[in-house]
Parts: sequence; structure tokens; C-alpha cells
Amino acid sequence: MPAAEPAARARTVVLLSGTGSLCAALLEAADDRGYPAEVVAVGADRQAPGLEHARRRGLPTFVCALGDHPDRAAWDRALADRIAAFAPGLVVSAGFMKIVGPAVLDAFEGRLLNTHPALLPAFPGAHAVRDALAAGATVTGSTVHLVDAGVDTGPVLAQREVPVLPGDDEATLHERIKHVERQLLVETVAAFAAAPPTTPPRTRKST
Repeated sequence: MPAAEPAARARTVVLLSGTGSLCAALLEAADDRGYPAEVVAVGADRQAPGLEHARRRGLPTFVCALGDHPDRAAWDRALADRIAAFAPGLVVSAGFMKIVGPAVLDAFEGRLLNTHPALLPAFPGAHAVRDALAAGATVTGSTVHLVDAGVDTGPVLAQREVPVLPGDDEATLHERIKHVERQLLVETVAAFAAAPPTTPPRTRKST
């Protein structure tokens, strides 16, 4: 009998704003052709160093900067168009530090994932690690969730805990979270790409 055709890999666009360590982890995973997602482009809201991870692999990159547009709505529409040009089945916000608006949300509803360095719904927003320390939390972690119109309020796909150790500061705790975050993102993207949920997912924790 002829060999079965390999399953199509989910075309994936990654968005970032910084050094791109999460993007690098996804790209490394996607180098294995058995991984169910294929990164087809990497975008940013600035000339971020993380874009080099894609360029070294010969992948397309793009920058869609808020300051290059007359207002946030125009930027959001432009970002949606730039992403859509690569016909992705999946969009991953991996350290992307801008809140997307209706144009992006409508274009990629149910297909836009974000990673967050806390156990949502605890400590949403841009300063999750600092906020966890300030609150005296003994456990925090990483969450991968679908993006909705709120700030870190979308349905949770997976979570993993990270203990807060005596003497931790923001840098040491964030470094341990990032180690877990990279692994969790790679695993969750693989699971989502292989079998996207047909109904809104419930919160579920991976330990």
C-alpha cells in the first residue's frame, strides 16, 4: 500500500516585541517536520531583535509599528492585513506587547493564542511577575490562552505552576517562568494545531 500522506501542518504566524525567546522555542520545535505547526512568518510592532530568529531560517518577517499609522484602529487593520497575507491557520502572540483590536480579533477569532507569565485569572496585564511578588504569592506560573477583547481574559488552554522561592526578585522569578513558558507554549501549540477545539475550552492545568 502507498505510504499515507503526512498531515498538513498548521500555518502559523508568530508576533513578538522583544528578544523572541518564545518564538525561538517554537521555531526550533517546528524544525521537526513531525511538529504539527509550521511557522510561516514572524511579525513585530517594532524592529525587535527577536525577528533575527526567523531571518536566520530564511522566513519572512514584517514590522507593523503603531507610530506609522494615524490611530490605533488603522494600525489594527494594517496588522490584520499583514498577518492575513500569510494565510495562517494559527496566530501566536509570543511576547507581543500590544493589545490587538477588533480587526485582528475578528479576522482570527478562535485562532489567536497568547502566552502570559502568571496563572490567569491572577495577575493579568503587563507586570504579572512584579505583581505576583508584590502580592506575596507563593506560586505563580505560565498560561497559554485564546485572545478575546479583554486583557488576558480569554479561555485558558493550558497552565503550569512555578513556585516563588525565598529571595526571588522579578528577574530570577521571570527567568524560571520563561523556562516553563517556552515548554508549555510548544506543547500547547502542538496540541491546538493537531486538534483545534470546536467549542470554547475550559480551564485546564498542566503540572
